[in-house]
Amino acid sequence: MKKFENVVQLIDNMTNRQLRNDYNQADYRKVILPLTVLRRLDSVLEETKDDVLSAYDGMQEPLNEYQSEFLCSISGERFYNVSRYTFQRLLDDQEHIGMNLRNYINGFSQNALDIIRYFRFEDEIERLEEAGLLYEVISEMAGINLHPKAIGNIEMGYAFEELIRRYSENVEAGQHYTPREVIELMVKLLYIEDEDELSERGIIRTMYDPTVGTGGILSEGLEQLNQLNPNGKLELYGQEINPETYAICMADMLLKGLDPRNIKFGNTLSNDGLSGKHFDYVIANPPYGDNWSKAKKAVEDEAKLGFEGRFGAGVPKVTDGSLLFLQHMIDKMKPDGGRLGIVLSGSPLFTGGAGSGESNIRKWMIENDYVEAIVGLPNQIFYNTGINTYIWILTNKKPEQRQGKIQLIDATNEYAKMRKSLGEKRNYITSEHIGEITGMHQGLIQNGRSKVFDNQDFGYYRVTVERPLKENYTVTEERLQRLKEQKAFNKLEEEKQNEIIAGLQSMDGETIYHNRDTFIEALNNAVSGIKVTAALQKAILTALAERDEEADPVIDKKGIVQPDPNLRDYENVPMKDSMIEDIEAHMQNEVLPHVPDAWYDPDSIKIGYDIPFTRHFYTYEALRPADDIADEIRELERDIVDMMGGLFDETIRNV
Repeated sequence: MKKFENVVQLIDNMTNRQLRNDYNQADYRKVILPLTVLRRLDSVLEETKDDVLSAYDGMQEPLNEYQSEFLCSISGERFYNVSRYTFQRLLDDQEHIGMNLRNYINGFSQNALDIIRYFRFEDEIERLEEAGLLYEVISEMAGINLHPKAIGNIEMGYAFEELIRRYSENVEAGQHYTPREVIELMVKLLYIEDEDELSERGIIRTMYDPTVGTGGILSEGLEQLNQLNPNGKLELYGQEINPETYAICMADMLLKGLDPRNIKFGNTLSNDGLSGKHFDYVIANPPYGDNWSKAKKAVEDEAKLGFEGRFGAGVPKVTDGSLLFLQHMIDKMKPDGGRLGIVLSGSPLFTGGAGSGESNIRKWMIENDYVEAIVGLPNQIFYNTGINTYIWILTNKKPEQRQGKIQLIDATNEYAKMRKSLGEKRNYITSEHIGEITGMHQGLIQNGRSKVFDNQDFGYYRVTVERPLKENYTVTEERLQRLKEQKAFNKLEEEKQNEIIAGLQSMDGETIYHNRDTFIEALNNAVSGIKVTAALQKAILTALAERDEEADPVIDKKGIVQPDPNLRDYENVPMKDSMIEDIEAHMQNEVLPHVPDAWYDPDSIKIGYDIPFTRHFYTYEALRPADDIADEIRELERDIVDMMGGLFDETIRNV
């Protein structure tokens, strides 16, 4: 069993023993997450605890900056605790366990205390006291060794995420914690173009995650850079909206000796906590299909700024903010060269037709040559969802061989089955699979699993195709009844209505007019003594008309053929050469052979972009021959007859 799995199992066993009868399972996290963070901090400070207390002796509160820095130097960390208690020492006084635990928590340095307060643990301390559980819970947690020598920072990060997953089975839609192998793959795809630079001595780079969660993605980025270059430095930044995961991430930063102030709290879409800062690497797994209505006003206000803000390319439907996060992340890349990795569902690939917010965002990204590659991942690799997911890799500084190109990699079959499922996670990506995928990306390989396209291949013109309005006109009782339902006719006084009806009834009901102008001339003669406004004439024509393919096209006063709204259609014309040439060729080859009287409206043309990932890797499988299917059916019929015969024989013997 891996170290983090062992730790999680110990904590889970304790939770089930101590909390089951007094807490709903959904509330376990309110106790377990802050206690695990506290125990981790406690374990880290354990060796230097007495030295810190000796140094603190005689100091007066509040401590000044120099005193705090001195105590940090004694603890060997970016934080300290000046309470005389530890988890182990809390057990010496069972009667006052609550008061002493509060004293212990308040003894942390301000930066650690600020983190702990995000858990709002005070309410749970009181609840545990009232239930008589506090001493037992602290006692069991004190027995779990969370010292970095027992479980390293990476493994501890796994443990936190597994605890969150385990106690969050009803996690909100879209909040899917990222499997480690997916993070590893995404970071490798980010670093792969920069490996030479990242190997240089003294290199300093920055990485930012706008939906940082517990910080697992940033931790993997740091780990991989350390493997590439032990002398390199990666400064980590992020923002998180959930107070619990934010606190865990901040604690992890403290424990790594990094600056937790680089992690901001709040909604990234409505309030960029790192406004004005840009980064070498931007990486995230934002919520899928997440409703962003709470940030709607702020987002729409910023969108009005155009590209002076983050959302100048467009605003998607409020039901899915994925493309807002992607725009934000592009904005956060360093202007002189940054790389971006993001995990998304399939929706951002194709949702929204030409002219929609989603399509306009894709148009902006592709026409600015930001999209480098998209990797289709296996399904059932996330803990809380089985949907298809994709890693997008973007950059604002493509190498020459990739300029104007987008690589699609189908890695949907690059997985192994897990021995035991974890929630929805039944598959995982092995190291060998990661090597295969990164190899195809690095080599810009073209084969059955990797294809390279021109940017233009994903663009199209959406064209409105019209067909002429053709109607016949005549006067029948049925059509006169329709006239009485027309709004313009109903507004008339009853006397005038009767005059018009009488005039129309004077027309030859046997005559069917196939030309509108001819009918209007006959109509004017029939109601010559009555003033007919344009609105009233339109109502009469609408009521007395029926579509008729044999009729003449309707032509307006300017001699322009009028389109039939009921026959209006739309064509998506792939981009190839130039707009007019592409559309004209499409009309000649695809439309006019079927409807020779069709035309397109030049003013209706919209440019759209989508990325039909699955279609590009679809392989047709021929249907089985009918004779083979028939033979199989006959074989099944023979088997059924034999089974029934045996059943009847057994019944007869029993009788």
